[in-house]
Amino acid sequence: MRDNEFSETLLAWYDVHARAMPWRVAPDAVRSGVRPDPYHVWLSEVMLQQTTVAAVRNYFPRFVDLWPTVSDLAAAADGDVMGEWAGLGYYARARNLLKCARLVAERYGGRFPDTREELMELPGIGPYTASAIAAIAFDRREAVVDGNVERVMARIFLVRTALPKARPELTRLAERLTPARRPGDYAQAVMDLGATVCTPRSPACGACPWMSACAARRAGLHAELPRRIPKATRPVRRGIAYLARRMDRAWLLERRPESGLLGGTLGWPCSDWTEMPTPAPPVEADWRDPGVEVRHAFTHFHLHLSLRIAELPEDICPAVGGFVQPEDFRRSDLPTVMRKAYDIAAGIMDSPK
Repeated sequence: MRDNEFSETLLAWYDVHARAMPWRVAPDAVRSGVRPDPYHVWLSEVMLQQTTVAAVRNYFPRFVDLWPTVSDLAAAADGDVMGEWAGLGYYARARNLLKCARLVAERYGGRFPDTREELMELPGIGPYTASAIAAIAFDRREAVVDGNVERVMARIFLVRTALPKARPELTRLAERLTPARRPGDYAQAVMDLGATVCTPRSPACGACPWMSACAARRAGLHAELPRRIPKATRPVRRGIAYLARRMDRAWLLERRPESGLLGGTLGWPCSDWTEMPTPAPPVEADWRDPGVEVRHAFTHFHLHLSLRIAELPEDICPAVGGFVQPEDFRRSDLPTVMRKAYDIAAGIMDSPK
């Protein structure tokens, strides 16, 4: 199959089988002249980094309801955005989201630049995201290569080299197949193909428009590719979280520093997160150990967080953080690991003595 036949065959498939997404303009609408909103493309791509489509489906509509344009987002309070982001994880993305929105509003008058090179100058936008925005929002001929696309290329062209070493070769192959006609639709089509047909396990080859051209299928290796170098075992870090509630039911919370893990988010005062954490209670109190541990997986390590719980008098002054009434914060404002701790502590404190 010639390169242009790959793209034409896949686009015909996409016209029928494109997934409906709240941030996506359907292929028939694109052909009728409707252009994707660059703000929607950018926002969805940032949300989708290290996160599932299913999760983003719930977050994206709420974001665009609250902040319909990039200028609206640029004017939002940091705490409000971090609160809405809670649960999506990787909070550096949320901080860069605000930095990028404000730069687009100030430098570009609320309009995203339309080339990959200019987009890569914006905070939080790397090669993949820049290519995705340029292709999908502006129909630039840019190859958009995510994990789905890497898998498709490895199978179609029988690339036996293991990832991540194979990445440059897979990117070159993806660039080769990217057409000048409808590159935005093509980018979404090949990602849809990987997500719904050419899946990591049990690929549905009978439904694939590229089945006849797939070298891995002919070799009987389609289910084995792409090969991957085994990942190193993630280390375990430990920490102590201090959950305190005043007699008026206000909780002691702190805003984490902007830099670092969970930066800028609302959470419980904690010790350091190391192999042997140093206790760091935020106030003198009768701290109870409920014998419960919260476990959470981050990208590079597993966290085992021991809890300490205390009831505090109303006149106490903590060394860190401040007291927040329950009606002034939402459980959903907390990152997942902090939310897990809150559920346990609140359950213990509210249980009959």
